[in-house]
Amino acid sequence: MSVDSEVLETEGPPGTRRSRSVLRRVAARPAGVAGLVLTGSVALVALLADRIAPGDPFQVTPTALRPPSSVHLLGTDNMGRDLFRAVVHGVRTSTTVVVWVTGLSAMIGLAAGAVAGYLGGAVDRLLLRATELVQSIPRFFLALLVLSVFDRSLRNLVLVLGFTSWTLLARVVRAETLSIRTRGFVESSRSSGATGSRILLRHVLPNVFPTAAVVVALGASRVVLLEAGLAFLGLSDQNQMSLGLLVNNAQNYLDQAWWMSVFPGSAIAFMVLGINFVADALTDALNPLLERTEAAT
Repeated sequence: MSVDSEVLETEGPPGTRRSRSVLRRVAARPAGVAGLVLTGSVALVALLADRIAPGDPFQVTPTALRPPSSVHLLGTDNMGRDLFRAVVHGVRTSTTVVVWVTGLSAMIGLAAGAVAGYLGGAVDRLLLRATELVQSIPRFFLALLVLSVFDRSLRNLVLVLGFTSWTLLARVVRAETLSIRTRGFVESSRSSGATGSRILLRHVLPNVFPTAAVVVALGASRVVLLEAGLAFLGLSDQNQMSLGLLVNNAQNYLDQAWWMSVFPGSAIAFMVLGINFVADALTDALNPLLERTEAAT
């Protein structure tokens, strides 16, 4: 069997075999299983928030500072709000932000990196300069500025984080694309008359997906912390319950109501931990595949 045919079997068009192999390797690792369980549970809570904890999470009752009980599973805060309901809806808010920011930054990063790496030349230099410019802007302080000056809505938060979170992904995808574009199956497609867009969609993107998934996952965990940090500072949508807002509210009651900080803080930790577990498992799963590909080429 020739080298090019071996590459085609392991990573060639459409690249789905490589992605499936990585997913199987992730599921075979304890960290991967733990990460998938945690992130899957968080996603399920976010999707079913209104059924799991129906009602208004901002509803105030006379039962303030009550510890966890059969009536209030996670207790109540200083205003009598049910913490179980508040945490569930806070998880939904954080998940919504993470999904939209990650999706937006992934689309920009994949497109910029793949186009720059495939076309090269002036386009590559222009996109690299744009990447460096965006990378020089501190995301947290830019978000502080935007949310302080403009409307403190989830839309503005998603836009400012999404348009400033794609640079690392673009660099990684560009490096991968520079390597893939010289492979035999890409040269074969090019010589057979395939257009650049077809090559990018059919050969390049499917093969950079596993590596890109690691970068996207690590970026998603940072988005969780950024959203919580901004909410902690009071720069969140006042119509949406937030885990950071709950932690901020708990800081004056640490000595008399431990549950006010422990449960929303644990929710943030579990979200970040789950995403990081998945990212670590993806990294471990990807390395043997990269070693095999390099040996074949």
